[in-house]
Amino acid sequence: MSVIVDFLIGFFILVGALLCLIAMFGVIRLPDVYTRNHAASKAATLGVMSILLGTFLYFYFYEGHFNSRVILGIVFLFMTAPVSGHLINRAAYNSGVKIWDKSVRDDLKEYNQKKRNKSSID
Repeated sequence: MSVIVDFLIGFFILVGALLCLIAMFGVIRLPDVYTRNHAASKAATLGVMSILLGTFLYFYFYEGHFNSRVILGIVFLFMTAPVSGHLINRAAYNSGVKIWDKSVRDDLKEYNQKKRNKSSID
């Protein structure tokens, strides 16, 4: 049992660190605010949640302590990080931050133009 628990704890912490590293490279290397924020909100969220899960397993199996704060941290991070990433991207778009012009199509711009044209006709 101890070998399986050691493997799971190590696996979750290693995967979490790897996902955080990938998020860091995404934030540094991606071309615009939208893709950078996507890397930060998705990969970093999963990375931190994985590290917290490994921490929870360690405290539960080795210290004999059910740490509800770590579980609450996982739940709140899971609920708030994607929503905040979406709202930051939405605020950037509404304030006029340019989208990377290579291989990205702005469907919302086309939708807003159609909506404005339709309202001006009425």
